[in-house]
Amino acid sequence: MTSQPNEHTIRLDQFLKLANLVRSGGEAKHLIQGGQVLLNGVVETHRSRKIGPGDQVTLGDVTVEVAWEDE
Repeated sequence: MTSQPNEHTIRLDQFLKLANLVRSGGEAKHLIQGGQVLLNGVVETHRSRKIGPGDQVTLGDVTVEVAWEDE
């Protein structure tokens, strides 16, 4: 389920950094545009793709599900 833009979304490249899957935005850009990142099992090459709760991001052999913590 790729989320529609709302208050509980984040850009794919920002999520990779937040989840500690990459060290920098430049690394995220390179990996995403190089077709090495999957969003819900499908290659995603747009680093600005908005993702949200329930989406699954895969880099290599690591898959992380997007979740939001309520304050």
